[in-house]
Amino acid sequence: MLTSPPLPWRRLLPVLLAPSAVALAPLAAPAALLARTAPPERPPGLVVLDERPTPKGPQVLGVYGVQPDPANPDLRRAQLWRQLVHEVLLTTDTVGCSPRAPMRMTRVGDRWVVRELNPGGAVTPANRIDHLVWWAVCHPEQAGRDPATLAALARQLGYSGELRESEQVLPGRAR
Repeated sequence: MLTSPPLPWRRLLPVLLAPSAVALAPLAAPAALLARTAPPERPPGLVVLDERPTPKGPQVLGVYGVQPDPANPDLRRAQLWRQLVHEVLLTTDTVGCSPRAPMRMTRVGDRWVVRELNPGGAVTPANRIDHLVWWAVCHPEQAGRDPATLAALARQLGYSGELRESEQVLPGRAR
């Protein structure tokens, strides 16, 4: 024999069985989940150099906060923004803008990588990011343009286009 539910359940039964706005509303995401799904806030003055969709989400490369080196007018420091989906890696690069010694120095893990560049020379997948960063820092009006299309401008600016590109990796401290 069926018995009726206790009194408190009897009062709640119509509420539990009836569709309600609360039951139909989407569940609110916890703050931790929102933090992982919300895109990171970009810093003021960020100049996006490259943005590509990936299956997981956007991949963004940008620079901001370019400052001249007080001791050497050919050197500049810039903040590099590397975003992959919702993770951001910030680094500080030093860029040499001299026609005689264009270069980019950056950290990769615990190592310093110094790359001597050839503005106006060949741009390949191996050196494309270096050239994107170099143009954005040394000649900000060209930021985001394909560096492979800037050979004639590089020569007008005094870069020979004949320099040898090289890379030196300086080891970090042992842990």
